[in-house]
Amino acid sequence: MGTATPGQAPTNAALAELLAVAAEAEADHRARALRRASRAALTWPEEAAAVEAGGRSLTELRGVGPWVAKRILGWLEDPPPASEPQDTRRGFMTLAEARGILAAHPDIRLLADLQTHSTWSDGSASLREMAEACAAIGHEHVLATDHSKGLPIANGMDEERLAAQAREVAETNRALADDGVGIRILHGIEMNLSPQGEGDMEPAALATLDVVLGAFHSKLRVTDDQTVRYLAALANPDIHVLAHPRGRKWNIRTGLNADWAAVADQAAVRDKALEIDGYPDRQDAAPELRREMARTGCWVSIGTDAHAPWELAFWEMGLALALDAGIRTDRILNLMPAEDLLSWARER
Repeated sequence: MGTATPGQAPTNAALAELLAVAAEAEADHRARALRRASRAALTWPEEAAAVEAGGRSLTELRGVGPWVAKRILGWLEDPPPASEPQDTRRGFMTLAEARGILAAHPDIRLLADLQTHSTWSDGSASLREMAEACAAIGHEHVLATDHSKGLPIANGMDEERLAAQAREVAETNRALADDGVGIRILHGIEMNLSPQGEGDMEPAALATLDVVLGAFHSKLRVTDDQTVRYLAALANPDIHVLAHPRGRKWNIRTGLNADWAAVADQAAVRDKALEIDGYPDRQDAAPELRREMARTGCWVSIGTDAHAPWELAFWEMGLALALDAGIRTDRILNLMPAEDLLSWARER
């Protein structure tokens, strides 16, 4: 997660920054091509330097056309001076790095994805399609966490639609079992939280769910300290997990600032979970919060934030981010069997 060592070929992380900086000096389609490649570099499955060294074309890499490939090749052959990433691009891991970390821990595999979206809100696939894709990965269960009504731009659900979704979850689970598909859908929600930490759904409706995620989706660009917001959210009795805590997004916004030690301490005291969002553009919790999560031993939930079946593969990034921070595996909810996870949620 950073820049290349002087004299060595740039890593994918360093190339992502070089491409983003180069985009700032271009216009129109060239700027768009460089920005697209910069973002895609986070998801290249192997280092660009290894692709080039193997005599293969850099255009094999996602988001790389001939013109962008020529720029990258120039940096690989003549590495530029190392530079620190811009704030909105600092502390992001690449898939190539993530796979290196996972290779050192081949015995650790997630049993579940604990943040997914379907056509009930702003996802592109049905509950069954998302469940079948999770089963193909090897997951044993998946938490459906479509958005709540406070986020109308994401087709958020009100209490009536949430109840209807519960019926579909039950029907789909029966059909999956009848068809011999080894996966179970758990019913949850990604509830929108106000800056005061308040949810937008009736507690009685939330009480019917297996696990409740709470997330901030507004006022994510304010620059003053937001510790009070986080402490209020963790005090909310209706949520189990605080999702994508900082609200950062690659090359767009740095997200919120807070006393992360105090946030992690409060999560541990209240026995709540903080999420690691494995979506490459988010990777949230950011490094400073993940370090505090490891220090306190608070509960950790990993979700891909997948809105389509192919995005479920981002579990690799989520798990690698947790392991890289030194988070104990016995504190990761995704490593619990479904019944243990349900018991954990009921206790809270």
